[in-house]
Amino acid sequence: MTTTTSAAGASAAGETDAEAVRRAIASTARPPRASALSTALTFGWRGMLKVKHVPEQLLDVTITPVMFLLMFTYLFGGAVAGSTAEYLDYVLPGVLVMSVLFTTVYSGVALNTDRTKGVVDRFRSLPIWRSSPLVGALLGDAVRYLIAGIVITSFGVLLGYRASAGIVGVAAALGLVVVFSFALSWVFTTLGLLLRSPNAVMNAGFMGIFPLTFLSNVFVDPATLPSVLRAFVDVNPISLLATASRRLMEGEPAGREVLIVLAVAVVLTAVFAPLTTRLYRKG
Repeated sequence: MTTTTSAAGASAAGETDAEAVRRAIASTARPPRASALSTALTFGWRGMLKVKHVPEQLLDVTITPVMFLLMFTYLFGGAVAGSTAEYLDYVLPGVLVMSVLFTTVYSGVALNTDRTKGVVDRFRSLPIWRSSPLVGALLGDAVRYLIAGIVITSFGVLLGYRASAGIVGVAAALGLVVVFSFALSWVFTTLGLLLRSPNAVMNAGFMGIFPLTFLSNVFVDPATLPSVLRAFVDVNPISLLATASRRLMEGEPAGREVLIVLAVAVVLTAVFAPLTTRLYRKG
């Protein structure tokens, strides 16, 4: 009897509390829905917080570019250009392009990791713009690209590199590389939603970007290459990006290369951004 009475009293108290909560919610103005921009920036900040808690994620944008620059300059500089100083002037813009483009693969890896761990399902349940986690993640990755570019150019200056166009030319080249990398990252986010595991995304990504990078003018002047190979190198977008970066840093005319690079970036974004968004929404 006593147990039944206590249970009934507890049930009534619970109903009273629930009713009080409903009245409190009903009497409070509903907060405005977050805008697409604010949610995208929030998810971008989430990407930066990952780096704060796991600083090892910055190794690919700090230590790796420095290792590439040192290795190619001092191992191959004398053989390719006759001196390391001359080769540094040629190879630094190329290493800048290569290092930042390699980082774009991790956009797809991170998205696949979130999907396989169920994080994407949680995002879908939120009352936000559906594409904001995607856009925000890529905006956060763009900061990583910027960090990689600053590290490689700063270290190049320590080794003796001097851009004829000064800091303005370097900033223009870095901005162009970041814009192109942002567009390319949409390709790898598509892979991140199509493939089953982060390792598969990483392997497929580097299998695609490695040949394009090494079959370019990043490391050597294509004038020394066989005619067939040179024809491919001349139309390779990575070659055009490296050429545009060199000319911007040296203060030379680069309008044609810059326009082509931007056009390729627009095409990549126009094709793969909607495709990634569609795959993301379908789950």
